[in-house]
Amino acid sequence: MNAADFWEDKEKASRIISEFKEVKDKYESWLSLFNKIKDVGELLALSSEDHSILEELNKELAGIKQDLVNFEIKVTLCGKFDKNPAILSINAGAGGTEACDWAGMLFRMYSRWAEKKNYRLRVTDVLDGDEAGIKNITFLVEGDYAYGYLKAEKGVHRLVRISPFDANKRRHTSFASVDVIPQVGKEIELNIDPKDLKIETFRASGHGGQHVNMTDSAVRITHLPTGISAQCQNERSQFQNKQVAMAVLKSRLYKKMLDERKKEIRNLSGEKNKIEWGSQIRSYVLHPYLMVKDHRTNVETSNANAVLDGEIDIFINSFLKNFKE
Repeated sequence: MNAADFWEDKEKASRIISEFKEVKDKYESWLSLFNKIKDVGELLALSSEDHSILEELNKELAGIKQDLVNFEIKVTLCGKFDKNPAILSINAGAGGTEACDWAGMLFRMYSRWAEKKNYRLRVTDVLDGDEAGIKNITFLVEGDYAYGYLKAEKGVHRLVRISPFDANKRRHTSFASVDVIPQVGKEIELNIDPKDLKIETFRASGHGGQHVNMTDSAVRITHLPTGISAQCQNERSQFQNKQVAMAVLKSRLYKKMLDERKKEIRNLSGEKNKIEWGSQIRSYVLHPYLMVKDHRTNVETSNANAVLDGEIDIFINSFLKNFKE
C-alpha cells in the first residue's frame, strides 16, 4: 500500500484495501481478547489476597467467553464469498394462504435480524399472497459477512401452529424454502453475451407510490441459454432496477456454473451426493408447545417468539462451527 504506483490500478487497490481491513479487523479482535485474558490473569493473582475480586473476575470471564465465541465465528468466515452481500429468496410451499403467511413471517424474521446487525436490506422483487403474506420474495442483505452468516439459512423451514385462517382452530404444518447466494461483483469474471439476454420492462405491482404505478420502471432480465431470470421493481428508476436485476442474474449464473462444476467432479470421482442441507433444516413449533429446533446441529430453544423476532444467531453460530468450509 505504500508503493508509489499503488493507486494506478484503482480496482486492485480497492481489493487490497478491503483485504487489509479484513485482516486488521481479525487481528484487533484477537489482540483485544489477548489483553482481556492477560488482565484476568493479573486479577486471579490478586484474588488470593482479596476475595472480593472473585465477583469481578467472574464477570470478566463471562465477557471473555462470549468474545471468544464471536472471534471463533469471525475466523471461521474465511470462504471466498463470506464477506459479500447475500441474496435471499423465500418461496412459500404448498398450503395456500397459510404457507404465504409463513413466508411473510420468515421475511420479517430476517428483516429484524438484519436490523440488529445494522445491515441494509433491499427488496428487489416480491409477489404478495392472494389474501395474506408473500408467495415469493427476493431481497439483498448488505453488510460485512452477510453471506457468511446467512448461508446457514439455506433450506426448508417448517412451521407448526394453530392456523389463524382456520375457523375450526386446527393445527397446520406449513413449509417455505429459503435460498441464499452471494452477490458477486467485479471479483468474478463472467462473460455474458448481450445477445443472450432478454430484457423486459413492465409496470411495478408492489408498493412505491404514484410514480411506480404510472411508468414501466420494473425490469426483468432473462438469460436465454439457461432460462435463468432476475427482476427488480423497487428501485427509483428503470436504470437502477436494471442494475440490481443484472447483479442478481450474474450471481445466479455463477452459482449454476459452480453447481455444474461440482456435479462434474462428483461424476468423475464416483462420489455420491451428500445431503448437506436436507429437505428440512429447522422446525418452528408454536403449538402444542413452543420450540425451535435446527435438525442439522440439534440446537433448540423454547423462546420461539424471540427467534421469530430475529434472534437466530444461536442457530447460525452453531451451524458455522459444525460445518466449517
